[in-house]
Amino acid sequence: MIHQKIWEKHYPKEIPTTITYSKKPLHEFLAESAERYKEKKALYFMGKELSFVELYDEARRMANYFQKLGLQKGDRVAIMLPNCPQAVIGYYGALMAGGIVVQTNPLYTERELEYQLKDSGSEFIICMDILLPRVNHVRNNTNLKHVIVAEIKDYLPFPKNVVYPFIQKKQYNLVVKVEQSDDTHVWKQFMAASEPQYKPVTIDPTEDLALLQYTGGTTGYPKGVMLTHMNLVSNVEMCEAWLYKTKRGQEVVLGVLPFFHVYGMTTVMNLSIMLGSKMLLLPKFDAEETLKTIHKQRPTLFPGAPTIYVGLLNHPSLKKYDLSSIEACISGSAPLPVEIQDQFEKVTGGRLVEGYGLTESSPVTHANFVWDKRINGSIGIPWPDTDAIIYKMGTLEEAEIEEVGEVAVKGPQIMKGYWNNEEETDNTLVDGWLLTGDLGYMDDNGYFYIVDRKKDMIIAGGYNIYPREVEEVLYEHEGIQEAVVAGVPDPYRGETVKAYIVAKQGYQLDTDELNTFCRKHLAAYKVPRLYEFREELPKTAVGKILRRQLVDEEKSKQQEAK
Repeated sequence: MIHQKIWEKHYPKEIPTTITYSKKPLHEFLAESAERYKEKKALYFMGKELSFVELYDEARRMANYFQKLGLQKGDRVAIMLPNCPQAVIGYYGALMAGGIVVQTNPLYTERELEYQLKDSGSEFIICMDILLPRVNHVRNNTNLKHVIVAEIKDYLPFPKNVVYPFIQKKQYNLVVKVEQSDDTHVWKQFMAASEPQYKPVTIDPTEDLALLQYTGGTTGYPKGVMLTHMNLVSNVEMCEAWLYKTKRGQEVVLGVLPFFHVYGMTTVMNLSIMLGSKMLLLPKFDAEETLKTIHKQRPTLFPGAPTIYVGLLNHPSLKKYDLSSIEACISGSAPLPVEIQDQFEKVTGGRLVEGYGLTESSPVTHANFVWDKRINGSIGIPWPDTDAIIYKMGTLEEAEIEEVGEVAVKGPQIMKGYWNNEEETDNTLVDGWLLTGDLGYMDDNGYFYIVDRKKDMIIAGGYNIYPREVEEVLYEHEGIQEAVVAGVPDPYRGETVKAYIVAKQGYQLDTDELNTFCRKHLAAYKVPRLYEFREELPKTAVGKILRRQLVDEEKSKQQEAK
């Protein structure tokens, strides 16, 4: 078959197959929305609201302060925050000042944090007060010059702002006293004194980076994906085209997907800023809190992940809440079970469709149509200006229709490459195509299906977990001779992390001990949930552990148990 975009015949007349993209820096969207929607609410956070004008004002104060601290164009700014006003203000403020944002998961352990800060060369970090001890422990091993400390109560209304520190003390058993100094800056203090004027920086949207987004690899440490302003602008404009029934200035978007993940950052934060939508910020997913927020705040758009929808549908008090405001949801980060899709649509009356993407593609490349033809079990078709092809296994030859091979994608949202990693860039970007490492096929209608991952990455509860990283920690335990980690099927998380362990002679290992050990070195979501102790592990003739065989054994066991 000669490569052609056969899927374009399915596009409804409302969605263009090609778009003329705005040639501007990403942060221009905020300036435009502040001009267009002025007093309209941009953010809602635990009872506090900020208008677009107020949000823009805060972001400019942030940009001004960054520049006062010496931020130069291209300097990296790590943002280690849950979804809260400071996450949005810090992000846009850093971009306005000419910085490159490095999104950092607040769940990272010191080891993970130190690696990312060192690799990115970040000189600035914005973190929550409760994360300051963690940052301070690694600070001397990094390039950090300035730590900006935010508190949840900074943007809470009275009396919540007074009560919150007591809740925090009870919840985390931690009180962090932060003093303003030359290299540690207290958000509330400097923002009050900062002026909303900054020196605009000349940005080339096509060449200049807006973001370093870290993604793992089975071959070693996480890699920094270089995304330009244009990559992010094009993906968010594609997103608006796909959701063609949305109205600028009128939508309310549920922000439960974390912004430190590129999917939440594009489909919630950047899309809301561009559309002039009100963003409902939830610092973490809690089913009850999310249901209450939907019931009271009436969101119309709800980007999510399958585990989020599962968590809501299985909540015992689901029937108490009215979810009928929801009109459209695009699910990403893991396969969406058909029964979850059907159930969620019945409960809300809205549409829930599956999409697909990667960090390297800003992230979305494919989705099912929200209001038009969709195929359950498929990831849908490529977005406007996005091309996709299936390559025969291990070659750069095009596969036949229905033949399984490696999915490759091309488009304006595809990364520039990996930060300081030419070898990985050359292996992944070939003739302008991004080799995804995912195995899939295309049917004769141009709809795509993912069947497996070439990589061994585990997706548990929407989080990407790289076995090698977990294995390296396990190998540091003095009692472990061999360890291999695999993703095994899990009804709630999609997959869960299982470790297969061979103990050294004379050592008695148990689950509790290994659990405690792993929690010291890994973010909670990466810690194995299951351990199996074995005399030996299956291997190839050259001694490579057969991870796939272990997963297949696990699947057979689960089938037999049914």
